[in-house]
Amino acid sequence: MKSLLLAAALLLPAAVSAQEAVNSGSGAVLRALDKLNAKVGDFTLANGQSEAMGLIEVSLRECRYPVDDPTGNAYAFLTIREAGVAQPVFQGWMVASSPALNPLDHPRYDVWVLRCTTE
Repeated sequence: MKSLLLAAALLLPAAVSAQEAVNSGSGAVLRALDKLNAKVGDFTLANGQSEAMGLIEVSLRECRYPVDDPTGNAYAFLTIREAGVAQPVFQGWMVASSPALNPLDHPRYDVWVLRCTTE
């Protein structure tokens, strides 16, 4: 048991140092696709703001980006609701460089993060 605790203590600093340093952006630039009519639109949301697109409403809680690359790998916490549905159809982090990692699973709409805003 003692050796297990020692191994955990030695691995913990490596795990903490492997985390990427990030900054919070003032908002995010998102892209939405209406699959029914092939309409694509970009929109900018400030943190805490929501915007409707067709039958969905997208809310941004926060956008973060790597300290050394403000235009790089952004990730945003989004809540997406469909009109008339109490539960969100999506709630969680979306990553700009890997949109398939945690995608919106909706038959009509796709939404993904392009980048954070820093102004």
